[in-house]
Amino acid sequence: MKTTATSAARPGQSKAAHAGSPLARRVSEAIGLFERIPNTLIAFVARFSMAAVFWNSGQTKVQGLVINLVSGEFQLGWPSLSDSALTLFQDEYKLPFIPPEIAALMAATAEHVLPLLLLIGLCTRFSALAMLGMTLVIQLFVYPGAYATHGSWAAVLLYLMARGPGSLSVDHWLASRRFSGR
Repeated sequence: MKTTATSAARPGQSKAAHAGSPLARRVSEAIGLFERIPNTLIAFVARFSMAAVFWNSGQTKVQGLVINLVSGEFQLGWPSLSDSALTLFQDEYKLPFIPPEIAALMAATAEHVLPLLLLIGLCTRFSALAMLGMTLVIQLFVYPGAYATHGSWAAVLLYLMARGPGSLSVDHWLASRRFSGR
């Protein structure tokens, strides 16, 4: 039996797909649709999701400033470290090498600044790197049993580091201005 170039299966393509079965065609069509999901949409969802996770955690460590878009709770004021945050770092988190007073302040600050940067897409790759570092510290020293959650965070943050923030971001706007000569 002679095979022509047009009727031969491509490398990696199953015989069922080559045979043109209805299931194979539907699977191929679905994959084609999935491949059309724009990076900008994926990156925006990733940025928003990770920003929400870290922002909400940061909100538990401060008093005087409450911004919760989901519940609609807003209290504008100068943020300060809450007593419960310090207690948390003294009694539960117990990070090595860093005194609890400094660790609590660093975490509360990072959990507010980095999500804002990530959300607007400014210094996205480096913000994601810093959040990945925080995730690793949490995984290794605070909640080692939460590897499924932290693995999910790591995957999203690695995606943002590798692919960037997408076109709906300040990073993209700045890059387009730089390369257009403005």
